[in-house]
Amino acid sequence: MTATVRALHAPSAGAPLERTTIARRALRDDDVAIDVRFCGICHSDLHQVAHDWGRGLFPLVPGHEVTGIVTAVGSEVTRFAVGDRVGVGCFVDSCGTCAPCRGGEEPFCERGAVATYNGIGYDGEPTRGGYSEHIVVRDRFVVAIPDALELDVAAPLLCAGITMYNPLERWGAGPGKQVAIVGMGGLGHVGVQIAAALGAEVTVLSQTRAKEADGLRLGAASYHATGEPDTFTALAGRFDLIVNTVSATLPLDAYLGLLRPHGALVTLGLPSEPETFRAASLVLRGRILAGSNTGGLATTQAMLDFCAARGVAPLIERIAADDVVDAYARLERGDVRYRFVIDMGTLRDGAR
Repeated sequence: MTATVRALHAPSAGAPLERTTIARRALRDDDVAIDVRFCGICHSDLHQVAHDWGRGLFPLVPGHEVTGIVTAVGSEVTRFAVGDRVGVGCFVDSCGTCAPCRGGEEPFCERGAVATYNGIGYDGEPTRGGYSEHIVVRDRFVVAIPDALELDVAAPLLCAGITMYNPLERWGAGPGKQVAIVGMGGLGHVGVQIAAALGAEVTVLSQTRAKEADGLRLGAASYHATGEPDTFTALAGRFDLIVNTVSATLPLDAYLGLLRPHGALVTLGLPSEPETFRAASLVLRGRILAGSNTGGLATTQAMLDFCAARGVAPLIERIAADDVVDAYARLERGDVRYRFVIDMGTLRDGAR
């Protein structure tokens, strides 16, 4: 039997989020039912609601940074039990049989990974995300939240955390490595912590020094404003790895010039305009220009365990369900340090 639950949705493209009710599917044999306690607000939520990427399925319930408590499990589920603390990230299904899925790279599923919201499930039904009081998810796409992580703080790790951990771990951030994080926002402030916890010497590259105190407090060894003269000259050839978290178009040749031989510049953002660079910026020093997505389920669990063990914690601002419209406006103008997290308990009873 399906269940009717409270949620927040955008009824049409660009419309403010409002309260509604939605149906959640009946529990399947491999499903986990979750009482949603918290859901982080990702900048991609704004883009999806605004229909910036042209793929909106409206009415739309955002949210892919979901944490909560298990309320029921299907008959074939063995990894989770009622009462467990769990999370759900950016994807809720994949084929499970293709080479990427078998290799733990579910986001690259050849059939197409199913997004937690604004996607179409293999049953043909649209997916609705974590801005709701309850969600039902296939057990393979549920992760355990370690006890050392509070559920509200853990929520942004399901997107921002894995998006940063994946390239840092893959490209060898660690002792003896010089790592730069471009951007000190929702992703960047988590990336600074993760890179430092991995043992790298971390530098923040930001347009201004407005967030310098935060960057240093979170583990950066140095902080540089790219808008200041001579910054690129002073840092030329310094870094083994640069992780770019911003979606703005960058002067790639200048940033590639900051890399040591065989160093890598990994971009996470999706600029709206094409970027260009000279092949010589790569070839003459053997440098690498790469991109990175989120990460598979095994890597996501490893990231959560790592963050719990090393004290990595996003800086959050908890808000009520009725404050989401204002939070979207603030996020649009960069007025958050550093991640909004919705207390979904306020959706249930209307309490503030």
